[in-house]
Amino acid sequence: MRAQVTLQRLAEMKERREPIVMVTAYDYPSARTAEQAEVDMVLVGDSGAQVVLGHDSTVAVTVDEMLVLAGAVRRGVQSAFVVADLPFGSTEVSDEQAIATAVRFVKEAGADAVKLEGGGEARLSRIRAIADAGIPVVAHVGLTPQTAVALGGLRAQGRTADSAARLVREALAVQDAGASVLVIEAVPAEVTAVVLPALEIPVIGIGAGSADGQVLVLHDLLGITEGRTAAFVKRYGSIGPDMVSAVQAYAGEVRGGVFPGPEHVYASTDEAVAAARAELEARTSD
Repeated sequence: MRAQVTLQRLAEMKERREPIVMVTAYDYPSARTAEQAEVDMVLVGDSGAQVVLGHDSTVAVTVDEMLVLAGAVRRGVQSAFVVADLPFGSTEVSDEQAIATAVRFVKEAGADAVKLEGGGEARLSRIRAIADAGIPVVAHVGLTPQTAVALGGLRAQGRTADSAARLVREALAVQDAGASVLVIEAVPAEVTAVVLPALEIPVIGIGAGSADGQVLVLHDLLGITEGRTAAFVKRYGSIGPDMVSAVQAYAGEVRGGVFPGPEHVYASTDEAVAAARAELEARTSD
């Protein structure tokens, strides 16, 4: 078994310019896949609201639902660094609420760190509070799905002068507030390249060009996700169609009387069959 990935290990990887591999997963089988592939970080994203719970957006997922997903992932991971998203509504009220929520993810789900979206003043206060409580924080700037409505929808950020300047301000601010890692999402590579040298913490990109590491949703890269995916997604497999084909084959064999075959049933004895018949006859005769 490989050594545990820690914050120190991630910092050393950044220093050595060794790319950090991160995937987003939501359940035990996916976590086992990520672990066996020896990824460095696993994010239990609130995108699970859409990917595995069937909601229209990330804002619908609850703390309790995220705790179930995060706990399942934690049980499937031995060495990777596990990060859990704090869902919308679980940190917005106060620093105290944010700390209490973060503590639950560490104690109940076994997360190594929690992730918060945004870099405004209120978010900086939450990052400071959680970090001061001894819980590592992964910050997230650029496209922040929880507040996408305020950003004009799920669209790239940093493409205008004001947006690019805000991206730089927020990236530096979350670092100063105590974030241990930063995710930058859906930002032009040129803008990411401007701020990257000024950041001492590891930076994970998703649709943001080269960074210290990259993250993709496991369902996206495996080709399980239905419909259109974001422009930055690359599919490395076609598991989705294979899953449908397999279930179709199963359904066909059941309907055709092919499954189960002799090799799929348990052997019995004449004595057991006779006893079953005797019991049935005794009960039906009554």
